[in-house]
Amino acid sequence: METVLLQINNNKAYQLLKNLEDLNIVKVLKKSVLTDKKKSAHDFIGLISKSDMDLIDKAVEQDCENIDLDGWK
Repeated sequence: METVLLQINNNKAYQLLKNLEDLNIVKVLKKSVLTDKKKSAHDFIGLISKSDMDLIDKAVEQDCENIDLDGWK
């Protein structure tokens, strides 16, 4: 036996795999469900290092000090 990782691109392909599983030809080991859950800022906590965050903060502060009054026209 060999284990492979597949990406299923449509429902017909998934149904085909389910049919093969019903015939004991293949076995689905793991099913992941994609949801339309919106990302929250809390999902990213800890992903950016402190030093990178300091660089981002500095860049934002510098750019926010430069106001282009004609930029909104």
